[in-house]
Amino acid sequence: MYRGQFGMWLWILHRLTGVGILGFLFLHIADTYLVGLGPIFYEDLVFLYKIPPFRIIEVLLVGAVLFHASNGLRIILLDFWESAIKYHKQLFYFTLVLFLALWLPAAIIMLSSVKWT
Repeated sequence: MYRGQFGMWLWILHRLTGVGILGFLFLHIADTYLVGLGPIFYEDLVFLYKIPPFRIIEVLLVGAVLFHASNGLRIILLDFWESAIKYHKQLFYFTLVLFLALWLPAAIIMLSSVKWT
């Protein structure tokens, strides 16, 4: 049992980001399905993608994908490289640095075009 150590939090975040990505996938399938029903139905849903609160959700989605991917790489290293367990703290910090280095610039670019008023 981890009892609150960083490994437990990475495990929880990995599962939560996976569920969040899956939730977006269902939304994406639904809006793609609406294309077949006609442009009116599709346009009624697509306006959501342009409002600021949804843009924040998109930034969080990108963060979820990037965290899930970078933590997945850490998990792969731990699974396939026996000596990696000795470096689990360094891998933890590397995961966080990699995630932030990818996500923060993406978030800034994504939010820079939002009209907040």
